[in-house]
Amino acid sequence: MKSFFLNPVLNKEFKLRFRSIKSIWSLLFYLAAIGFLVIAFIYMTTNGGNPYAFRSNQSREMFMALSFVQLGLIVFVTPGLTAGVISSEREKQTLNMLLTTTQSSTSIVLSKLLSSLCFLFLLVIATLPLYSFVFLYGGVSPQIILEVFGQYALCMATIGSLGILFSTIIRKTIVAMVVTYSVALFLVAGTGVLFLLFQELIYRPQASQTIFPFFFAMLNPVINMFETFETQAISYRMNSQGVDFPLTLSYVGSYLVLIVTSLALSIYKLRPKMNK
Repeated sequence: MKSFFLNPVLNKEFKLRFRSIKSIWSLLFYLAAIGFLVIAFIYMTTNGGNPYAFRSNQSREMFMALSFVQLGLIVFVTPGLTAGVISSEREKQTLNMLLTTTQSSTSIVLSKLLSSLCFLFLLVIATLPLYSFVFLYGGVSPQIILEVFGQYALCMATIGSLGILFSTIIRKTIVAMVVTYSVALFLVAGTGVLFLLFQELIYRPQASQTIFPFFFAMLNPVINMFETFETQAISYRMNSQGVDFPLTLSYVGSYLVLIVTSLALSIYKLRPKMNK
């Protein structure tokens, strides 16, 4: 474990990721976007009424809006940080040099992923002062905040692992990035559309019950984020359709399977004919 955290690949990735001027500007614009959302929401909510009245239910609505927007930003940023970490080494013709070192494929892949995820965690943690508005006005429990940040971490790790996989098996960075964005878009929007479509088909006359709505719901981070705020809202509908398994547990399990599978394939494909 100590050798993993002290390996030169991880050290290099941290230095390149956190000392880059682009990282500083990325953090600045990210916080500016989130801050603008908070200020705009408070202004629009209080405009036309008492400018000093901001009730707890409005604070909860602001937290929900902020959480969904930040989830969207995470889905948008993560592929750009992970989809080129291996393919860019190949394009710069430094991958072969990296593979001749004593670093294992596992160490290389996990180092690339960890450095990207740490920067994403920095973006999310940097928004905590903006979330202080929620504690100031109330309306949201600390447990919900922890659950939301846990979903952020799971979503980042899943899309990041998929980005590493496509970066490993696809030679061109731009192609790997497009594929990763496409898969991320399917997880967020595609599964949501299919969920609503099958829900509509189920409630038609003489329609048979099916588990497809539950299957697409457990893959969708937006639906599961909504389930966090409106407890059992989706699960109750799934139960009425004969599915008793908890939606949140299915979501966590399916994403953990995606993470493990993507990383295992990435490690194998990095050196398919060499010892790991």
